[in-house]
Amino acid sequence: MRSSALSAIRTSVFAVALVTSLVAGGVAKAAAAPALATIKVGGEATPAERLLDGTVEAVHEAVISAQTAGRVAAIEADVNDRVAAGQVLLRLRSTEQVAGLGQAQAALKEAAAREAQAQEQYARIQDMYQRKVVAKVTFDEASAARDAAVARLAAARAGVAAAQEGVAYTELRAPYAGVVTGKRVQVGEAVAPGTPLLAVASLEALRVVVEIPQTLIEPVRAAKKASVYFNSQRVESTGITLFPAADPRSGTFRARVDLPAGLSGLAPGMYAKAGFVTGEASRLMVPRTAVLERSEMRALYVVAPDGRVTLRQVRLGHEYGDKVEVLAGLVKGEVVALDPAAAGLQARQGSAQQKKND
Repeated sequence: MRSSALSAIRTSVFAVALVTSLVAGGVAKAAAAPALATIKVGGEATPAERLLDGTVEAVHEAVISAQTAGRVAAIEADVNDRVAAGQVLLRLRSTEQVAGLGQAQAALKEAAAREAQAQEQYARIQDMYQRKVVAKVTFDEASAARDAAVARLAAARAGVAAAQEGVAYTELRAPYAGVVTGKRVQVGEAVAPGTPLLAVASLEALRVVVEIPQTLIEPVRAAKKASVYFNSQRVESTGITLFPAADPRSGTFRARVDLPAGLSGLAPGMYAKAGFVTGEASRLMVPRTAVLERSEMRALYVVAPDGRVTLRQVRLGHEYGDKVEVLAGLVKGEVVALDPAAAGLQARQGSAQQKKND
């Protein structure tokens, strides 16, 4: 009986020692965990912006009109076709223009022949006049005939140039590389000078046109900085043009906000928001790399004063460089882990240890 009691006591002592050893080992492992890289969140001075609605337009956009009368013979490009600079977009029947060019070239040949003859005649008369074989009046007549022939030759050359230009007007070419945005005529239609035919826009350079209320124009003029928001993106403008006079009907000032070249997701005619800087504001900012994204969820790993790491869902605002604004879910002074992967591992280990201790 006494032997059984001693055996039970030894077993209890061993169990207590084993539990103490396991707890100590767990504490040692927790202490050996690497320290997380963190940042203490505070208010940062960022531009205060006033958002206004605007319309996207192409910087280079043109409506190509007819410069000569004729009938549409062929349309070489349709709406949404990408075209190169100088590419033929539309052809007019050029029978009349080609005939006019032929007449001008024939007149040029005649004028050139008469000018050559007048030059030879003038050279002979001049030689005879210097030898006092002919009277001065004869020399003056030859000189006048030569000058008239030279003038007629110049006029004939100008006529050929004009006729060539008329023929060129029957081929309408793209003024720059871009996209055909409109077609106003069909094959077979008769057109007159000034008739709109096609519209072309370059999508490489875009801008946003905004109407600014007169109550905001002074701070906007002072800062002259803006950003454009579209499709959850924030893009800094490359320049702002403010019109000097207000629209008398609306009392607003027009502004053109230039965008960087090569942006995707924008097209002329779309709506976008332009944020004009009017001062400074304090915002809670965190590095973009600290944000954990899972489907529609945005979250941060927050480190408590006792070292516990928890995942907290937040609502984000706009991005400013490599940082993003936190609108809700975080307060000033809290500590955020910079590496979501390492923070997530430590949070899971802490949770497992807590369950084990419980």
